[in-house]
Amino acid sequence: MNILAIETTAVPGSVAVAADGTLLAELRLPESPRAAASLAPTLRDLLQKVDWHPKDVNLVSVTVGPGQFTSVRIGVVSAKTFAYAVGAEILGLNTFDVVAYQTPKLADYLAVIGDAQRGQIVGRAYVWTNDRGWAFFEDSGVVQLQEWLETLGRKGSVAVTGPGLHRFAQTVGPAVTVAPRELWDPTATTVAQLAYQRYQAGERGDVWTLKPIYYRPSYAEEKRASATSGHR
Repeated sequence: MNILAIETTAVPGSVAVAADGTLLAELRLPESPRAAASLAPTLRDLLQKVDWHPKDVNLVSVTVGPGQFTSVRIGVVSAKTFAYAVGAEILGLNTFDVVAYQTPKLADYLAVIGDAQRGQIVGRAYVWTNDRGWAFFEDSGVVQLQEWLETLGRKGSVAVTGPGLHRFAQTVGPAVTVAPRELWDPTATTVAQLAYQRYQAGERGDVWTLKPIYYRPSYAEEKRASATSGHR
């Protein structure tokens, strides 16, 4: 199976191609111009690098967030457009699942966090299992980092990783293990590997229903929701 992986939630993001679970090539997106302008030519260069035509791609895998509105939307829309155009299948992956997949066992629980702005984070926790590695445990919602980590710490030892550490690494207490910096951000290579594993396990996506996941609603959406609730 020929897999094209797209990851735009990290900065600057990356794209990769793999044959089954074997990586063939990965390219980082240039930091300038923005991903919206650079993604298509980078995908073209990537396919040329491995001598693939677009229709050689069987599965397009993409991180769907959580992440910032623009970056997530660029990746998801591009993946859906490419898959539809060439008749490939598609599989969306939670960004935090990708980060967890590339993280070794560092503690009993793993907290993957993103920066939700306003001093808050959004996170997803995983518990270590001997047969499956990191398995989903809970979503945090939009919370204060320390409060959530303290709650997890009552259950066992905790490690933390994820793109939110670029802002919050200095606020993590000494009782929590911080993952190596090179593991904080998702990569297209990991997207391809996890997509292949899940596809083999029977997971499928739908190009028509695949949607992004954002850290939190936009300010306009929050304001509209507040106004609506205030009129009830």
